[in-house]
Amino acid sequence: MESLAVALQPYKDTVGLSAAVITVLQFFSGVFVVNDIRRKGSSEGFSAGPFLGGAVFSLLNVQFGQMLQDDAMIKVNLIGLGLNVVYVCAFYWYTLGPAKNKVWGQIGLAGAIAAGLLAYVQYEDPKVVEFRFGMILTVILLILVGMPLLGLGKILKNKSTEGLPFPIILSGSFVSLAWLLYGVILRSNFLVAQNVIALALGLVQLSLFVIFPSKPSSSTKKATKSDKKTN
Repeated sequence: MESLAVALQPYKDTVGLSAAVITVLQFFSGVFVVNDIRRKGSSEGFSAGPFLGGAVFSLLNVQFGQMLQDDAMIKVNLIGLGLNVVYVCAFYWYTLGPAKNKVWGQIGLAGAIAAGLLAYVQYEDPKVVEFRFGMILTVILLILVGMPLLGLGKILKNKSTEGLPFPIILSGSFVSLAWLLYGVILRSNFLVAQNVIALALGLVQLSLFVIFPSKPSSSTKKATKSDKKTN
């Protein structure tokens, strides 16, 4: 890693700026997912998890930016917070019937987690809070990146990637790659390890789009319907 760090050192500012810009652009990837939901006329088959997780993660990163006194980090994540709140509202708008109650439950859970972690920051020892909070953010990031894999069983059963947020996964992979390179330049093992795992998870998910189509085949749809009737 040392030789690569030396080779990339002259491009430190460029790589850092690129990582920041790509991160902001990633926030807008949710627009494509919301548009798919709009065209379908329903949020059925989609998950609010990426949007709620993105909102919580952005909010916590605003807090982390305040701890680090990093204005750029605060501004970037305020944009992310605002956009993800809009995505959640759009998701709820296209959620039909009793499913709205499930979305409210998810919103309540996300809010409780965010409130609990923000309260933790206020009471933790100032000497260790920055490192520990950074570790918590890393765990949340990896959960968010790997979240679409929770539906792997359904993907394999339907032989379709329908419902997977391709724009978010693709842009997230580019973000992980950009911050991985920046971590190499900074010689930050913490940042490198974090983004190596995130990039690996992203590539695994992208491989599913190569293996399976975005829409289930007609035969798969018939089999699914017959299974529902049987049950």
